[in-house]
Amino acid sequence: MSSTDVRNEISTEAPAPAVVDMNLEVIVIAVADVDRAKEFYGNLGWRLDADVTRGDNFRLVQFTPPGSGCSVQFGINLTSAAPGSGQSPYLIVSDVEAARADLVARGVEVSEVFHEGSPGARFHEASRVVGPAPENSSYGSFASFSDPDGNAWLFQEVTTRLPGRVDPSTTTFASASDLASALRRASAAHGEHEKRIGEADANWPDWYAEYMVRERNGQELPS
Repeated sequence: MSSTDVRNEISTEAPAPAVVDMNLEVIVIAVADVDRAKEFYGNLGWRLDADVTRGDNFRLVQFTPPGSGCSVQFGINLTSAAPGSGQSPYLIVSDVEAARADLVARGVEVSEVFHEGSPGARFHEASRVVGPAPENSSYGSFASFSDPDGNAWLFQEVTTRLPGRVDPSTTTFASASDLASALRRASAAHGEHEKRIGEADANWPDWYAEYMVRERNGQELPS
């Protein structure tokens, strides 16, 4: 494959059963000032799970972002990485404008919402294009912010999942706000559906449910 080739692979096949589940539960970032970092992440509205100290040479602080199954740890003697070396772990949100506005209201410096002008531009500030992705396409809109040490975080707006990312046999929503966003998208789509059929749809609950399940699982949406 040459350097100019583009390779896209999206699996629609179920993987072979694993011997054991492997849940990504914690990522560790490096900070120079633990108390300063604790104040910063607490101000984001993230849940403080633990602050454990053992003598002068060990401290572990853990926060969990709202609706996340994965937590963040930092402290003393947790990692040999340099402070600020954590670069662009993703925070997936259903509404990037709302997520950005929430942090701005908390006094956090957040980039404008942007999309990529070229592949990989999300990681390079000079190549970003201000404004949401054309047609607000899922996976296409971003915003970024950093903690006081320079650990960078990347919001990515995901509304419709690609096939293979979610188990199609289960449909879950991480939080009430995530569910509310899905309902709003279903409502807007259902309005277009009623325009197409030229009448009110008495079976709208079934239509909503079908739309939300398909959207969540990356399947073709009802029309």
